[in-house]
Amino acid sequence: MNQQTFDVLGYYDILEEIALYAKTTLGKNTVRATVPIHHKRQIEQQLREVEEGVRILNISSSVPIHTLDEMQLYLEQAKKGLYIRADQFTFILSFLQHCTKLKQFMKDKEYAAPHVSLYAMSIPEVKELDDEIQRVIRHSQVDDYASSDLAYLRRQLAILKEKIKDKAHQLVKSKRFANMLQDTLIAERNGRLALSVKREYRSKVQGQVLDTSASGATLFIEPAELGSIQSEIELLAIAEEQETERILYELTEKLLSYEQTIRMAIETMHHYDVLFAKAQFSRKMKCAAPILTEDFTIDLKEARHPMLGEKAVPLSLSFGESHHALVITGPNTGGKTVTLKTIGLLTLMAQSGLPIPAKEGSRISIFHHIFVDIGDGQSIEQNLSTFSSRLVNIIEILQNTNDRSLVLLDELGSGTDPGEGMALAIVILEQLYKKGATLLATTHYSEMKEFADAAEGFINATMEFDLETLQPTYRLLLGQSGRSQAFQIANKLGLHPQLIEKAHLLTYKQSHSYTNEQNLKEAQYEKQIVINKYARQTSESPKPKKEQVPAFKMGDNVKLTETDELGIIYKGPDSGGQYIVQVQKEKRSINQKRLKLYIRAEELYPEDYDFDIIFKSKEYRKVSHQQKKKHVEDVWLEGEE
Repeated sequence: MNQQTFDVLGYYDILEEIALYAKTTLGKNTVRATVPIHHKRQIEQQLREVEEGVRILNISSSVPIHTLDEMQLYLEQAKKGLYIRADQFTFILSFLQHCTKLKQFMKDKEYAAPHVSLYAMSIPEVKELDDEIQRVIRHSQVDDYASSDLAYLRRQLAILKEKIKDKAHQLVKSKRFANMLQDTLIAERNGRLALSVKREYRSKVQGQVLDTSASGATLFIEPAELGSIQSEIELLAIAEEQETERILYELTEKLLSYEQTIRMAIETMHHYDVLFAKAQFSRKMKCAAPILTEDFTIDLKEARHPMLGEKAVPLSLSFGESHHALVITGPNTGGKTVTLKTIGLLTLMAQSGLPIPAKEGSRISIFHHIFVDIGDGQSIEQNLSTFSSRLVNIIEILQNTNDRSLVLLDELGSGTDPGEGMALAIVILEQLYKKGATLLATTHYSEMKEFADAAEGFINATMEFDLETLQPTYRLLLGQSGRSQAFQIANKLGLHPQLIEKAHLLTYKQSHSYTNEQNLKEAQYEKQIVINKYARQTSESPKPKKEQVPAFKMGDNVKLTETDELGIIYKGPDSGGQYIVQVQKEKRSINQKRLKLYIRAEELYPEDYDFDIIFKSKEYRKVSHQQKKKHVEDVWLEGEE
């Protein structure tokens, strides 16, 4: 796989969507670094795990996943010889407790996820470490009773601190300081107690000046009587701090003795974080795990492009059994490019161990390479035209493609002279097919449709277009070649039929009627014609038995076996077995061997049905009706054969 494939198909957009569900930075980064693989068993295992993850989320959406970044930081800190602080041990304790919760959570879900639950069972017990941290750390501080020495030191500190407060209150109330103080409140500066002494009495108070007021009128003095007690407090505080550090160092060493266990727990938590991020995305997108094959066949059932959401029109496609190259035609904005991107993106997702937004039973083959040429690849820096830039890309594809490659080409040969572009497109497709690639290409060139009809291993498909609404349906019809629908759209919008018919003759070298007929019966008839999806016969399919050529009569609904179109018998047969068949609004002469009965006339129309409604124009019928009533001068009927 190459970078351009990921960019063009929107693979990284999918990974970013999944990363949003990960709770840890490590998990998010792992999701973003996901790449497709081509080992079938490994992919199947990943798909199975995501499916089990979805089942767990359906039971309980709250999975006890803990953040991991700090845990790795604390382990590295400890290995450098630094002790872990008491508040950091609080985080570690939370992590260890989540590990215990995770083990119990997965044990309860073993019936629904037998494979996924095993990972949690692999985390060794950490109860001893958990208990020790809880004994030593309380409320993010080292507990008073973490050691007997610490308990003694803290008791002595508490006694001295109470003693110095009592002494300070005695001094404030004594007659000695009656007139010297600004107020009777005891001030505290940098952890030391002081009296608020008026500046003019500084010489009468023995002690250390700790601070002055903003005006300078008040001095905050620590009397000598308090200083001696404060010195004892400071010595005890140093001893208490040293004992606290000693305890934290011991606890840090204890933690390091569990390093492998903790790293295994981190890795397991990390694996679950990534797994459940994929599972949450899969559940939201209503994905299903595809069946993986290695025979380069693709069978998608109501597949949807994951980034289109509710707007996505389901795509069904069965391809690759007897054909390895698909040429898709149809109007602009009809969904051809989206079809290519959907197939390419879903293949990347499947090979990344991700279920795809499609119905169960969809099959996707494993490819070693996916090459794409989609969109405007113009390079301003290299001063290349769109055609030149895309051709550079196609040359690279030709050089690297093999029989394990999926190649997606959008509007191949566009951006240059139509004749030359068409010829290049055909030879490029031929060469890629000879190299064994699985091909999907879109085009507007009618010659490429004809080439795909005639070339072995190629098959045409078209994107359906609704001429009633002038909107594409985005449905892919295999075995049919479509047109741009420009003439039909122009006719629908009111361009004069004679102009369209002339343009049709110039384009296709044959005449075609575009006369608008709004007859209700014709509208009903058009609704009866349903284009069936092309069903490709495999080598195992039984060969059709030779049948006697049936006789047809006016009104019979028949299928043209060469084009799979539907039509209605108008006249025939003549001496050569030729019938006149109306296909949509065009009458064609077709041999009876190329016609197959679809629906008998009596099943569609009453006995006295006037077939002129179908086969004659409104003007013709009007004149005919007048002539039957009386002779009309200078008006005559012409055959509409």
